[in-house]
Amino acid sequence: MDTIILLISGTIITCLLLLCSAFFSSSETAVFALPSDWVAQQATTDDPRAKALKKLHGDPHRLLVTLLVGNNIVNIAISSIITMLVIGYLPASVSVVVATILTSVIILLFGEIVPKAYGLANAQTWSLTIANPVRFVAWALSPLISIFDGITRRMSAFITVDTAIERPYSD
Repeated sequence: MDTIILLISGTIITCLLLLCSAFFSSSETAVFALPSDWVAQQATTDDPRAKALKKLHGDPHRLLVTLLVGNNIVNIAISSIITMLVIGYLPASVSVVVATILTSVIILLFGEIVPKAYGLANAQTWSLTIANPVRFVAWALSPLISIFDGITRRMSAFITVDTAIERPYSD
């Protein structure tokens, strides 16, 4: 009975985490696909989501760090849960390989490729939808994000990275 409960709860938690992964991936693509002019024009409206979006769009490096930190936390949790579930059913010698393949396929399809395609196809509406939730994540994870933001900015300066790569695709 405990095995069934573990399997069901692990599957449910994995599905919820996969939705979070899809959220982060689609958000990244949607916001970075927006023309800066469109974001600025939207911010002049009464829509508070547009003002939140402008703040996110105004610091693309920090936005990228926020989305990548969130997505990596979620994807690592997915991998850990799937590995734990697979170990319960397969010999240890093959369980890590099976879990790695299974996790890779699931995350690539449902946490990366499909969500990014959705974000790109619906960039304007989706970016407005996710602006406030992403700002909340940025606030909730701000100590961690600040650390990674600072480290990566210093590393980028040290290795002379062209920061134009972090500008929106459609400028």
